[in-house]
Amino acid sequence: MLNILLCFIAFVIVLCIILNNASQKIGMPMLLAFIVLGIVLGNFGPHPVKFEDYSFAESFSTVALIFIMFYGGFGTRWKTARQAALPAGILASAGVVVTAALTGIFCHFVFRWDWIESLLMGAVISSTDAASVFSILRSHRLGLKNGLSPMLEIESGSNDPFSYMLTVIMISMLNGTNTGFWGTAWMFFAQIAFGAGLGILIGKLSVYAMKHISFPTSGFDSLFIFATALFAYGIPSLIGGNGYLSTYLVGLMLGNSDLKGKRSLVNFFDGLTGLMQVLIFFMLGLLARPEQMTRVIVPSLLIFAFLLLVARPLAVCPVLSAFRKYPFRQQIFVSFVGLRGASSIVFAIFATISNGIMQNDILNIVFCIVLLSISLQGYLIPFVARKLDIIDKDNNVLTTFTDFSDETDLIFSQIEIVKGDNWDGRKVSDLALPRHILICKLIHPDGSTSVPDGSAVLHYGDIAIICTQACMGEHTLTLAEKDISSSSRLCGMTIREYGPKEGQIVLIRRNGRNIIPGGDTVLLAGDHIFYNKK
Repeated sequence: MLNILLCFIAFVIVLCIILNNASQKIGMPMLLAFIVLGIVLGNFGPHPVKFEDYSFAESFSTVALIFIMFYGGFGTRWKTARQAALPAGILASAGVVVTAALTGIFCHFVFRWDWIESLLMGAVISSTDAASVFSILRSHRLGLKNGLSPMLEIESGSNDPFSYMLTVIMISMLNGTNTGFWGTAWMFFAQIAFGAGLGILIGKLSVYAMKHISFPTSGFDSLFIFATALFAYGIPSLIGGNGYLSTYLVGLMLGNSDLKGKRSLVNFFDGLTGLMQVLIFFMLGLLARPEQMTRVIVPSLLIFAFLLLVARPLAVCPVLSAFRKYPFRQQIFVSFVGLRGASSIVFAIFATISNGIMQNDILNIVFCIVLLSISLQGYLIPFVARKLDIIDKDNNVLTTFTDFSDETDLIFSQIEIVKGDNWDGRKVSDLALPRHILICKLIHPDGSTSVPDGSAVLHYGDIAIICTQACMGEHTLTLAEKDISSSSRLCGMTIREYGPKEGQIVLIRRNGRNIIPGGDTVLLAGDHIFYNKK
């Protein structure tokens, strides 16, 4: 049974990866692809997977959201995003409250729901989904005018904690554990104060630790931050604080600190977060029951239309108008991009399994709203951006993320100038470098540095930092490696004598040092060589 389960999980992950690649090409949010896959496997075919364990779904979703929230902060490039931090922060906090309140009022007066369930409905659906928004912006390379991309990144990445806070407060009212006005006021204060305060404290401690701890093995730094993300959620949650807010702030502080091995950390958490999103979206699809969703399609359509046309615009436009730098067209676009996503469904699950008794099927209504939002709104985002004329072709949306350096495909290398080299004593302009190679920095023997222009002269002892474009895709090299023993025929042979028959030697690792070989370099016993295979 275990083997069958493992094979099924592997099959699902492979399918999700294929769907993710397809969704990137056609611009469809990956959330939609994964949920649809879960719905199909859970409800159709000869042997549908009947998954109805809401308690497990709640526990797994909580853990998954920790890392999704953490990477929401870790992946935000603060240098680019801080210009839009204030309006984005207001939208992520006050904007969420306004959206929740307006949606609650709508549900109460239109559907005649009681106030608690109405406001609970508003709370769970009040946040927007960063993964869906930026999968579309990235796939279409939609650079937006006036710093809208970083504003959307901060807002959609940080508004889940406030939606969660409102959901917790409303669930406590539904369960009868809330003690009235002062109880609500204390919960609100504790969520914000303990969540933000402990998040900043844990963030500072973790940054200090990362800069002063020497990790003995590669990868332990990733495990340390992995544990830090869990602490960032768990500690505030123990005393009533907002663990998701704390986790986001810790991720933001770590992601924008100068850490060793930053690229590997970005790659690790990018992959981990991607896996969490795949699994959580697929699991939510397994929970969905189309026959139940059809019974709530009318209220779902009405709430979706109200969110799109009334609640979201009223939450966004007054805030952006107050800053006097966002034209009305841009306000409309920010309002339109408020896609609902997985966190709304997760918060609805929290409400469903609570001890309170609900008269309405909030979970399936939220399912329908999310599917409508990411399919209709998500598909129309590029079209609306063009019609509103807010696309900036000279602005790269990828600069919003801390992994932007990876996306630019640049490689920085260093070359030491030795006495008698071709470059020794020559001007940079006389080197006849190819167009796409740039000497961007010189490190001199006395430790000083300079940024050279064409008239700069290179001298032996200088170290030149070279910038060039990385080799990508089908043009990447396949490297093999092997050790040179004392009995090897290669021992004592020069690189020139080695010849190209077996492949080009590109690197020699000798006594812990890396050597780029030249024609006169001699291979010695104990060398570990890397060569480009034929």
